[in-house]
Order: sequence, then C-alpha cells, then structure tokens
Amino acid sequence: MSTKKQVNTTDAPAAIGPYSQAILTEGLLFASGQIPINPATGNIESDDVAAQTEQVLKNIGAVLAECGLTYSDVLKTTVFLTDLNDFATVNGIYGEYFKQPYPARSCVQVGALPKAAKVEIEFVAKT
Repeated sequence: MSTKKQVNTTDAPAAIGPYSQAILTEGLLFASGQIPINPATGNIESDDVAAQTEQVLKNIGAVLAECGLTYSDVLKTTVFLTDLNDFATVNGIYGEYFKQPYPARSCVQVGALPKAAKVEIEFVAKT
C-alpha cells in the first residue's frame, strides 16, 4: 500500500477548494494547478499574461522548494491558457524557468480559469 503526504506551503497560494497544493507519493510529486495568485496578498495583481505567468512559475517554485526540489525535477507540465494567442509570451517566460531536458508538456486553451486568471500550470515532479 502506498503512502501519500500532503504538501502545503504558505509561499504559494492556499488551495481555494477541497484539494491539496500537492501530494507526494512513491517518489513523485503531483501538484495542483497554480494560478497567478500572490500568496502574500491572496490576489491576482495583474491582468498582463506575462506578469501572471511569472507569478505562476514563482508559485510552482515555492511548491517545489517545500519538497527540496527544483524546476529541473519536473517531469511533466500542463499549461492552461484562456487565449492561445498568449502562447508565445507564456512559452518565452516558461523557457526562463525550465532548462533542457525540458519537461514533457501539454498546452490547451480553456474557456475560463479560477479568479479570471489567464494562465494555470500543473506539474508532476520526481523526488
């Protein structure tokens, strides 16, 4: 039987529903999607997709750090955008955080995201 541990850090936004920031089990970290909430204020502070992407990736970094991990430990991401026209902007910033070998990735356009965010990213990492 596998054990699972809930991961929680105040350096990333608290869950806004009945879910965990991340779950650690059998050497893998499964993280819920991060939206661009500033954990210090509890708000999305910009409508700009570039600024939102930066905040999302900082939130991901905080969840990783809570487990002693870095961006290089990420195996897979899923990027959710409300407008695929923002892909190039998000991709450029994403490439500043993730280095080769890059994680596997999917990117999809969605109708809406929580709190009217423009970008959300979830990930799986190895411990």
